[in-house]
Amino acid sequence: MSHSSLFDDFSEVSAKGWKQKIEADLKGADYEKTLIWHSQEGVSVEPFYHKENSVANSIQKSKNGWQVGQFIEVEIANKANLRALDSIKNGAKSIWFDIISENIDFEILLNAIELKSTNIHIHFQKVTVKNRQSILNFIKNTNNVQFHFDSLGNLAKTGNWFLNENADFNFLKSLLEGSQKNTITVDASLYQNAGATIIQQLAYAMAHANEYLNQNNNNTSKVLFKVAIGSNYFFEIAKIRALRLLWATLASEYELSEECLIMATPTKRNKTLYDYNVNMLRTSTECMSAVLGGADLVCNLPYDVLYHEPNDFGDRIALNQLLILKNESYFDKVDNAAEGAYYIESLTQEIAEKALVLFKNIEESGGFLTQLKSGVIQTEIEKSAEIIQKSFNNSDTVLVGTNKYLNVSDKMKDTIRVSPFVITDYGETSIRPIVEKRLATTIEQKRLDDE
Repeated sequence: MSHSSLFDDFSEVSAKGWKQKIEADLKGADYEKTLIWHSQEGVSVEPFYHKENSVANSIQKSKNGWQVGQFIEVEIANKANLRALDSIKNGAKSIWFDIISENIDFEILLNAIELKSTNIHIHFQKVTVKNRQSILNFIKNTNNVQFHFDSLGNLAKTGNWFLNENADFNFLKSLLEGSQKNTITVDASLYQNAGATIIQQLAYAMAHANEYLNQNNNNTSKVLFKVAIGSNYFFEIAKIRALRLLWATLASEYELSEECLIMATPTKRNKTLYDYNVNMLRTSTECMSAVLGGADLVCNLPYDVLYHEPNDFGDRIALNQLLILKNESYFDKVDNAAEGAYYIESLTQEIAEKALVLFKNIEESGGFLTQLKSGVIQTEIEKSAEIIQKSFNNSDTVLVGTNKYLNVSDKMKDTIRVSPFVITDYGETSIRPIVEKRLATTIEQKRLDDE
């Protein structure tokens, strides 16, 4: 019996042949001006991709697949514990606790959680002279929990260290030495949420990580990157893949494992107060990019995160979006679904190369911390954010229901329970902070004033 393929009847067409055919069909129109578009990152997107000019990338990632996670901000331990237990009951396999209070009883926080079957991440966002020793005592006696502390991320976001530069680095060293799962954490989501390009996000993430490696290379077993995922579907898939390539390059210089952990969450930058149900569509595609890009842990954003306190319904919808992707859309069946796609492979390679150039420039200029203190990184992100903000203001970048196809009868003033606008006044700071800002902020403030 013959096993010949249907495609055996057709001769293979080269990349040159495809281009010649396209140019003929254009009937004199300029190929590059007509069909090639250039992203803000400087990436040229071709009308077609061929195996002749595609580079296959060897992506090193864990073989455990991706986990459905739940992000929980912890101000009161028992309330956070109840949210965690409810999320685990509803299908979450991992919980990310963000500690924003100085006095947290960790035994209450972890009460009744089966640590062997649920991955627990505790990210310390509030470290003071009063609680740092109690935190260190806690981690020394706790198994099956991953602890995270990102003092550089706090400096970038708030303009201040938790304690001071030396004390923060010493605390991280003590945490790495005391924890059974010592992980350096780089929160790169700030850069995306503040308006950085994909190239900048990756370069700053690498420089951010390198600053820690210079301080703690002998105490590092793993590095975790927290990233925010935007709406540029294929670019965001390539971003995560490029992040792994870049980390492998950097890790080899320190003779560390080329594997890294990636926690992904949708960006807040394109989320809207009005026509808020569209946020579910945005987070769905962003979570898809995260999974296809190869994130290890995905934590979704509730559709009402901008204007409601955390609530059961918002949490459940956000969790169900991930469960549908995993259990009904079969996004857990292939470890590396994007591998071999010429377009994504080419994007991955070009994005990684451009980010590596920027990373090297940062290192040659003194490194991440030096550029952060001098305000260079803040300024570059602000320039990039302004470009996309102008595009949004001109309706070239569209958020449905906000700057196009809006429902003028939609009212939100009586629905708001928390402020949808980020507080940008940090008081006295050591450096100029990197400020997060949503694209729709100005429009929404005006609409609320006019209601």
